[in-house]
Amino acid sequence: MRIADVLAAKGRAVASLFAEARVRDALALFAERHIGAVVIDDRWQKLQGLFTERDLVRVLAREGAAALDHKLDQVMTRAIIACHPEDPVESVLAVMTANRVRHVPVLDHDRLAGLVSLGDLVKFRLDEKALEADVLRDITRMHVTSG
Repeated sequence: MRIADVLAAKGRAVASLFAEARVRDALALFAERHIGAVVIDDRWQKLQGLFTERDLVRVLAREGAAALDHKLDQVMTRAIIACHPEDPVESVLAVMTANRVRHVPVLDHDRLAGLVSLGDLVKFRLDEKALEADVLRDITRMHVTSG
């Protein structure tokens, strides 16, 4: 299965903020949408980075409550690991695991097509395995009843 299949199931909506937004703005978005990462765009909607729960923990540990007033471009992750819609889910899972990242933007011809989380991919794989198990059960039942 491909990343495009995951996006088709979960949707392509991506929470984003401008690089000039504050950490407190990202926190409000995390809480409102029950998410753990936000894409950071410039004013031309070009991907600049990600701000994640891990980034939040790092800046809070370093700066305390003063971190809430920092601009996101000061504390976001700039080194982005991205994937493409045609990439196999297994490959993206391996890259995420090897690089210890939980969120990966999906780029289609350098345009943001979505965002997948480790949880999204694990859920997709578990659903896929459950479907395979159901099919095998049905095949077994058909052989038992026809035999």
